[in-house]
Amino acid sequence: MTELTISRVFDTLRPAGSGDGVAAIERVGLGLATVMLRRGKSCELLQRVKRRYGVELADAPMRHRSDRISFVGTGPGKWLAVFEVPTANFIEDLQLELEGLASVVDQSNAFGVLRLSGPALLATLEKGVQIDLAPDAFPVGRAAVTNIAHIGVSIWKVDDVPTFDIAVTRSFAGSFCHWLETSAAIHGLVVHRRPL
Repeated sequence: MTELTISRVFDTLRPAGSGDGVAAIERVGLGLATVMLRRGKSCELLQRVKRRYGVELADAPMRHRSDRISFVGTGPGKWLAVFEVPTANFIEDLQLELEGLASVVDQSNAFGVLRLSGPALLATLEKGVQIDLAPDAFPVGRAAVTNIAHIGVSIWKVDDVPTFDIAVTRSFAGSFCHWLETSAAIHGLVVHRRPL
């Protein structure tokens, strides 16, 4: 059984500048898993995910979701499964559900997810991101694996505010926080903390 530990990955993130151009909040308490398709099992996997989780999954760089789980396309035949409120044995349950169709690896302690929004968010992100995040190029639901200031991230667009979720490996979280504070300071960075 997987032990659920809730901790902050972005502890070092601090408000910067004045104003509220960018707002950041860490999404604590998520369950994260990499799901990797087994060869020749694409149709079966898509059907199983739809039947079990109510998610219309596609092999594409998109976020596919239901109320309790999202599958974020991170590469051909590969997704980051994001459980909003994971049970203590969510990994074992996912492995059992997808047995023979996909490999499942727990990533809950490997990544942190930061939710960013605000009127100056795109102006801030363009200082470091290597892809076009404009609404016509990156609509709601789109996902990408890219670099921000030479730090590997997975990013997906949550809504048109715009709001983005960014998954960063724990080992690079401090570097990402430093980049974000520096890049957002001119517009103002507000950091919200959820209780653990």
